[in-house]
Amino acid sequence: MRVVIIGASSGLGRCVAMGLGAKGHDVALLARRKDRLDTTVAEMGTGTAIECDVTDETGCHGAVSDAASALGGIDAMVFATGVGTVGRLSDMDAATWHRTLATNVVGAAMATRAALPHLQESDGRAIYFSSVSASMTPAWPGLGAYVASKAALDKMVEAWRIEHPEVGFTRLTVGDCGGGEGDSAIGFTAGWDMDLAVEFGRTWYEKGYIAGALLDADDLVDAIDSIIGLGSSAVVPSMAVLPRVRKPTA
Repeated sequence: MRVVIIGASSGLGRCVAMGLGAKGHDVALLARRKDRLDTTVAEMGTGTAIECDVTDETGCHGAVSDAASALGGIDAMVFATGVGTVGRLSDMDAATWHRTLATNVVGAAMATRAALPHLQESDGRAIYFSSVSASMTPAWPGLGAYVASKAALDKMVEAWRIEHPEVGFTRLTVGDCGGGEGDSAIGFTAGWDMDLAVEFGRTWYEKGYIAGALLDADDLVDAIDSIIGLGSSAVVPSMAVLPRVRKPTA
């Protein structure tokens, strides 16, 4: 399959790109940090690295078009990009809200708009990383802007599915995940106020929002591989990939 992974320079996006490439898919890696993409492609020994800022409508459209040209079409798009800021809603300024929504929601919409003709041609699939905080738990205190953006993303994916049933749109809810080492490590918390993170983290743990275990990124790759490998007669509107929490043995 010809797969475009957006947000592939680090974290889960990088893990997914490497995992799908290892499974034999023809992958294009898109993200802002072209140097990291080049390093990943060199490490993989395959793939195409393309600079892409999803908050730049024109640039995003051009990057997706370049990916389609390099791959000879698009069978699947994986939107793994996501940003979030820890803090109280009363302290969130407009710039933080705009950055969060521009990346997590508007960026996903622009990437989809650019990929849509190619996905229509291939009876393809579009997969978007969602969060347990948007649909499986109450809103997490300290992550209000992020949770709101993911809830908006979920509804946006549903709207795309209704308007374009010829494409398989999937909301993929991802549980606590360890990613990997180096550039594959989860970078979501980079730049956070760690004192606030510890304060809110205690609340998340006490309320049971944190699973107490980590999902192996390889299992996430397998889930995505299973979705994009389905025939055109099947659709997966929603899937959740969560860590298995094992009871301690006596």
